[in-house]
Amino acid sequence: MSILIKNVNIVNSTGVESSVDIYIENSIIKDIKKNLDIEVQKIIDARGLYVLPGLVDAHCHLRDPGYEYKEDISTGSRSAAKGGFTSIACMPNTDPVADNPAVVTYIIEKAKKEALVNVYPIGAITKGQKGEELAEMGSMKEAGIVAVSDDGRPVMKSSVMKKALIYASQFNLPVISHCEDLDLAEEGSMNEGFMSTKLGLRGIPAAAESVMVARDVLLSEYTGIPVHIAHVSTKSSVEIIRNAKKNGVKVTCETCPHYFTLTEEACEGYDTNAKMNPPLRTQEDVEAIIEGLKDGTIDIIATDHAPHHFDEKNVEFDNAPNGIVGFETALSLSYTALVETKVITLPQLVEKLSTGPARILNLKKGVIDVNEDADLILVDFDTEYTIDVSEFASRGKNSPFDGFKVKGKNMMTIVGGKIVYVADD
Repeated sequence: MSILIKNVNIVNSTGVESSVDIYIENSIIKDIKKNLDIEVQKIIDARGLYVLPGLVDAHCHLRDPGYEYKEDISTGSRSAAKGGFTSIACMPNTDPVADNPAVVTYIIEKAKKEALVNVYPIGAITKGQKGEELAEMGSMKEAGIVAVSDDGRPVMKSSVMKKALIYASQFNLPVISHCEDLDLAEEGSMNEGFMSTKLGLRGIPAAAESVMVARDVLLSEYTGIPVHIAHVSTKSSVEIIRNAKKNGVKVTCETCPHYFTLTEEACEGYDTNAKMNPPLRTQEDVEAIIEGLKDGTIDIIATDHAPHHFDEKNVEFDNAPNGIVGFETALSLSYTALVETKVITLPQLVEKLSTGPARILNLKKGVIDVNEDADLILVDFDTEYTIDVSEFASRGKNSPFDGFKVKGKNMMTIVGGKIVYVADD
């Protein structure tokens, strides 16, 4: 299919180019110029809109195989497309766990048939995510994984994590670490502090995350092998990573929109939609996360999209599963909280949500240029709208952001030159 996008403002991580046209043929961007006059199958007048490289999510949960009642590859990819994500990397905590080539192949083959966006499986670090024996990283790489992680469970044994870094590096696979000291967490259900005391809930100290961040930073320094820290949520974690980077340690990290827009106070009233792991922290932590995004300590923003069935969340706070849906709110929350407030620029937002994640996962994505893949989104940054979970394309509706007023609405998603989502279509 051939498409001509007219009168659009292009935003790359390197800057903004105003009022140009983009010519797409089949799956590739063929030309970018002002006033292109080409006969095509479809013309899109995008005056007033911005075109961004399709967003890349380095951390999501599609629940398929095994938990399709929460989400599956079809519904998850529709949710991603609506939110502006054209490439998503899904975590291995499925049933069975994605710790072998057979499960990886299942995900890839199902995605080819059903997904609206590019789906890249992440393989488990250890067999069964049990933290004991390394999984078959080489054969999983051949099957199509782009990284390894035991996300949802930490690799508690330092010797296993050290071996994982060394083994994964042989296959050029990034290691994504879920940093949580289970001994310190002590099966808590929210951040340890005033609010947990007020609600009478067992708390998780910030040190439960930061101790493991420090360990993995030291292991990266010791081995000389990169490590990527998932969902950073505490001030001390940011400080550890900032100092490590200054000392030349090969560490990268991510945070999620909920960690720079919400505090533990969202748990007031035992709202299980605000229960996640790591938990929502204090205002001081939120400010540290924002500063980390501003100064580049935090490399990227991921969604940690974690859908659950309504009945699973409609229980006592202690018994509810962790996680919130994230695909359809990430862009708007990030733009509203970070760009509107002038914490970062629009090109820097593209770096955090697209170019950076693609680089960390070694994907040839995240750039708008001639001869690059036509993975694009058209965004309205001017009109305010209200988040409504009932309109989510995801099977999950578990979000604490219902009713939030935001800007930055994705109006169209193009994947490989094919229009896969149109707002209000």
